[in-house]
Amino acid sequence: MAYRLIGEAAMVVHFLILVFMAAGGFLAWRWPRLIWAHLAVAAWGLVSVVTGVECPLTVVEDWGRRNAGERGLTPGGFIDHYIEGVVYPQEYTNVARLGVLILVLASWLGYLWRRRRNPRRNTAADCPPPVHQR
Repeated sequence: MAYRLIGEAAMVVHFLILVFMAAGGFLAWRWPRLIWAHLAVAAWGLVSVVTGVECPLTVVEDWGRRNAGERGLTPGGFIDHYIEGVVYPQEYTNVARLGVLILVLASWLGYLWRRRRNPRRNTAADCPPPVHQR
């Protein structure tokens, strides 16, 4: 049972990271410090696509599923197992990758535009008024 939970948890975290990779830059518009996490996740995604290196979450999920007596992931890993052929046809893989790249770049450009237009300043006007206690 524990192995199955490990496999399921790795799958859920993997999906969340993929969503964050595609849309995390937009979250950074609201929470600017997230941009650093998004840059790291996007860089990992780029390295993974360019080099074909396997994601550690794929390894953990496959290990958990196999040790639980289930069938492991397909040889192509997480994306081939859950995304390609399910969310979009396999022949559109490069189109999907380009779409994610455009989405990420648009979020970064929007982030930079918003930061330039409304830079945060650590002035007294930006701080909330003090709370007086009696």
